[in-house]
Amino acid sequence: MLYKGSCHCGKIAFEVEGDLTGAVRCNCSICSRKGALLWAVPHEALRVLAWGDDLGKYTFGNHVIAHRFCRTCGIHPFAEDVSEGGERSAYVNLHCIDGLDFAAVPVFDFDGRAV
Repeated sequence: MLYKGSCHCGKIAFEVEGDLTGAVRCNCSICSRKGALLWAVPHEALRVLAWGDDLGKYTFGNHVIAHRFCRTCGIHPFAEDVSEGGERSAYVNLHCIDGLDFAAVPVFDFDGRAV
């Protein structure tokens, strides 16, 4: 299924295609503060449609995940695996997808603090 989403102001817009079978609630320091529910997809399933200079990047720790945010409204619509080699993933913040029924999405807790 094709899903569409954006940041709050709409300057960062994206599409993601796949089967949404569950969301991850990570308790690491950044995810818990953002309150994000993440959907892990292959990187090629995420298509960023609008971004320009408004797409910011924040990394920390081992710097293998680029947390993307809108420089205008501050919303974090997705993150990307930027590590070298292997299959790359994208992590879409489900709160940024239009018209999603959250009650129908199982949520799995991930202990990101321990990683």
